[in-house]
Amino acid sequence: MSRLPISPTELSSLVGVETGVSDWITVDQSRIDAFAACTEDFQFIHIDPVQAKQKAGFDRTIAHGFLVLSLFSNFAVQAAVALERAQVSINYGFEKLRFLTPVVSGSRVRGRFVLANAVERKSDQWLLSYDVTVEIEDQSKPAIFARWITLQILGTPAA
Repeated sequence: MSRLPISPTELSSLVGVETGVSDWITVDQSRIDAFAACTEDFQFIHIDPVQAKQKAGFDRTIAHGFLVLSLFSNFAVQAAVALERAQVSINYGFEKLRFLTPVVSGSRVRGRFVLANAVERKSDQWLLSYDVTVEIEDQSKPAIFARWITLQILGTPAA
């Protein structure tokens, strides 16, 4: 789908429609280690491949679920609706969130977006809900499925 901005009046016609698929992002060990340092989550399954294999049965370390979730903003730039006059997009929350498959170090992931709902909250504010599936390259089962809600705040129309 085109990333040309659309009018809020067009949103209802896109409900239930796939709005885009992002590019692949590699989740390598350096990204996992940096996330561990930022969040102070140094569980062995994320940072120690030997223990990850011995104690958890993973062939390699796995990414933090929240690391993969944090990529939603990047995915959205490419795959979510671009709304005319949008000044800011704010993370509003989740209605559903499931971590389905671990993302092993070195995997590539991408986000697939379907507009689930669009509600005008008040003048020039739109709540957009997306069904987001995070796919893992060469895997049949996704890493994450979520119903993600964003708040779009629109600027004043040009005179």
